[in-house]
Formats: sequence, structure tokens, C-alpha cells
Amino acid sequence: MRMNKLLVSLILLLVLAAPLAQAQLVPTEKLDGIVAVLDDNVILRSELDRQVATIRAQYANNPQQLPPINELERQVLDRMIISKLQIARADETSIRVSDAEIDQTLGQIAGQNRMDVDQLRQAIMRQGMSWEQFRANVHDESLIQKLRQRVVQSRVQISDTEIELLLKSGGVKRGQLHLGHIQITVPDGASADQIAAAQAKAEDVARQIQGGMDFAAAAIRYSDDQNALDGGDLGWRGYDEVPPAFAEIAEKLELGQTAPPVRGPNGFHIIKLIERREPTSDLVTEYHARHILVRMTEIVSASEAEKTVRALRARILAGEDFAKLAKEYSNDTVTANLGGDMGWFVKNAYGSKVAEALTNTKVGEISEPFQSDAGWHILEPLATRTEDKTAEAERDKARQTLGARKAEEEYGSFLRQIRSEAYIEIRLPGAAGVTGSGS
Repeated sequence: MRMNKLLVSLILLLVLAAPLAQAQLVPTEKLDGIVAVLDDNVILRSELDRQVATIRAQYANNPQQLPPINELERQVLDRMIISKLQIARADETSIRVSDAEIDQTLGQIAGQNRMDVDQLRQAIMRQGMSWEQFRANVHDESLIQKLRQRVVQSRVQISDTEIELLLKSGGVKRGQLHLGHIQITVPDGASADQIAAAQAKAEDVARQIQGGMDFAAAAIRYSDDQNALDGGDLGWRGYDEVPPAFAEIAEKLELGQTAPPVRGPNGFHIIKLIERREPTSDLVTEYHARHILVRMTEIVSASEAEKTVRALRARILAGEDFAKLAKEYSNDTVTANLGGDMGWFVKNAYGSKVAEALTNTKVGEISEPFQSDAGWHILEPLATRTEDKTAEAERDKARQTLGARKAEEEYGSFLRQIRSEAYIEIRLPGAAGVTGSGS
């Protein structure tokens, strides 16, 4: 849902946020070991140490926000286990990421950091990570995103009936929330004592926050959620992209306020309202235009297509009928028989070149000839109008809302499934044990 945000997780960009102190890097002469076994795969001590070093470097100016080293290692190892299980499942199901896709993602990462790819490469290498390892990280994150898309597409279906019911119930609330989240997990089949212990921990965390502890620091130190190491930041989400209980809690909070712990299906949750965005009307400018297109072919070169279009423009300016010439000469099979009429459309519907021509040409005038991927064009804007698309936007929002809810539920269920099916032996001191039933 979120390269929609980028296909790369925040952990890949941490190396750009703060330099890795040389003392934090894993010494090459250190004897390596295994901290976890996952089916036929392993996680090495050196892998865990590198990830932990990256997190510690990010918080170098605020080390007090991090939990004790053993707890930090446990959180990072848990994230690595989930990541490797997803990568293994993607490989098993023949999901692939091409070199071209990796190059495209690297270009987007560089752009987000106001660099070109060569500058990004130098920045990565200065922070102590090889470019090959960074590419491998981008590959793995892209692979996980493709796996998520496949799982969600195969499991999530939205019917028109569901959309209508959600709209009629008033369940679509527009606008966005920026929330912080801390989760104290209660294990499946928990005893009364385990539930009480989790509740006591959640209440203690809430008291510390009320007493002045930074929420992000509390999330890093205490939260069991996957976003704990991001300070519990859920980012901007629509009201209906968060659990209904979270949205209900946020509605009652002032900006910056934190709610008391609440019980949920998988534990206790502490919610902070960071920011709120109110909805706006969806007013859309639409254009009515007609055009003539001359395509380039094996027979018609680009220069010949341009020459033809310029000649047609001159004939129209001399008084010939645009619609008649469009029917005779235009290679757009959709609009030619309509006299080149493109109907009503939003500005970018036909691509950037048509949009540019609309910007530079007044209603009733004939544009200068311009080239797009389709060929050479001339265009005449006929009219513009502003339409209120709020109702359509609400319907789209309902579909997105239902899709986001089901996607979170289904992919969360999928992750629990692949974890339960895997043989996982954790050898990290203080967290050793075997989980999963094996496949």
C-alpha cells in the first residue's frame, strides 16, 4: 500500500540518516556464529550485528531511546526472521525482481535523497556498506513487496455490495490520521496471569509517557509491534486504513495527546494522535478537446508525420473544417470517426504532452504541432469545466478502505501462517528456543 510510498523499507535508508561509527561495525576477525535457524536457512551473528549497528547509528544522538542491547537484538532478530521467511516464500513461488527493476528503485531512492545514483553509491560506501549489499537489500525488499501484492490480490476481493453497505453505514470517513502506536502483545491462549502481566506492563508504559518519556522512545523500548524500531510511527493513513478502534480513540484525542491502554484481539494498545488532516472537496477541472494524430510507421518517418500535421494545421487555420480533416487523416481509430473529438477528460488522461498542449493553447485555438509516444498531433481545446467528484471519490475511498482493511488482515494472517509452518530455532542468548511446527 505504501513504492506507493516506495518499494523499499525505511531500514534501507537508515545508512543515509547517520554515519556508522567504526566501533559499531562487526570486526572481520570475530568468530561468527548462528543466532537463528529457519528451515534450511540461517541468520549469522554478523548479520544481526550489522543490523543492530545500523539502528544504533541512527540513534547515535539519542541512545537513551533504545532498549537494552539484549531487547534490541531480540526485536531486530524478529524482524530479520519475518523478512527471511517472506523472501524464502517468494523464491518458492517463482517471484522474481529484475535488474532493471532494482535500478529503477535505486534511482527513486537517490531522488528522494536529492542525489543521482553515483552519489548514492558513494554515500552508501562512506557509511561502511558495500554497494552490492545495498543492492541486495533493495532486491529483497522489492521481492517482499511483490509477494505481498500477490498474496493480497489472491485473497482480497471487494464486491459492489460491500461498498454500498459501507457507504450507507457512514463507515467512510475522509481525511487522514498520523498516529503513534505501542503494542504489548498477549500470546494466543494466554492465561489470566499472562493477560494481567501484559496489562500491567501497558499501564506502566502509559504512566512513563504521561510522566514525560518520549512516545517514540517508549515504542522502541517496549512495543512488540513490527514498527517498534520506527518509534511506533504508523505514518499518514486514512481513517479507514487503521483499525476502527484506533480511529475511534483518535477522534477523542487532542493533537499530541496519548490515550490510555486499550485491549485488542492481540494485546494492549497505546495510541498517540500526532497530526490530523481534514477532508476537502474533490473539485476536478475537465477538458473537452479534439485532435488529429499522425502515427510514425515503417513507412511514415517522424519528420514526414510532423510535415503532414503542420500542413493540416495550416489548412484548418485557412478555414477548412477540423472534423472533416480528422476523419480523413487522423490515425486515432477511437476519435477519428468522431471528427477527432476526445470527449471530456482530466488533464493528464492522455499523457504529459497532451497536458502541456492544453496548458499552452486557449479554447478555440489550434495548438502548435507536438510529438508524443503515439505520434505527431495538433489539438483544439473546445471547453473546460469544474466538476465536483466528491461522490465518486467517496466510492473510490470505500473500495480502498475495504481493500486496505482486508489486505492488513490477510497479510498478517499469511505472516502468522508461514511463521507457524517454519522450523525456527533461536539461539540468541536469553531468547533461545524453538518455534513453529515445521512444514
